[in-house]
Amino acid sequence: MRRIAIILVLGLAFAGSARAVQPDEILPDAKLEQRARGISGGLRCLVCQNQSIDESDAPLARDLRILVRERLTAGDSDAGVRDFVVARYGDFVLLRPPFNIRTLLLWAAPFLILLTGLGFIWRRGRRMTTSVGVVAPLSEDENRRVDRLMQDDRG
Repeated sequence: MRRIAIILVLGLAFAGSARAVQPDEILPDAKLEQRARGISGGLRCLVCQNQSIDESDAPLARDLRILVRERLTAGDSDAGVRDFVVARYGDFVLLRPPFNIRTLLLWAAPFLILLTGLGFIWRRGRRMTTSVGVVAPLSEDENRRVDRLMQDDRG
């Protein structure tokens, strides 16, 4: 049982490094293949969205990997291939989109969410302390009613 647990842990540890590139996609020229891996490692899978096209098994990711390799074999530079893909799919296809006016919200969103959450917690905390504040004393009628209830409970 212990061996199975060790095998599972090791399998999960190395699962992230597995690549989805199929043998029929690999270029015969090692330098071109290395350039293709560098480019495809920085392009987002539009289906998975949390993986690069180099790691994704989605059919669209495969198509993009093939497109990258075709553009490289046609003689495009790395920047030319990236620009070609961005022109088709927009900055969203980049795993690290550039900081510009169109992507400002994308870069600012985590901070805005954090500030909104902290503001909510702060307001909620203030509201709780003010509502717990001073308790008004009981009126004469309420005092008599409490006395009657306590006498009924004893007797």
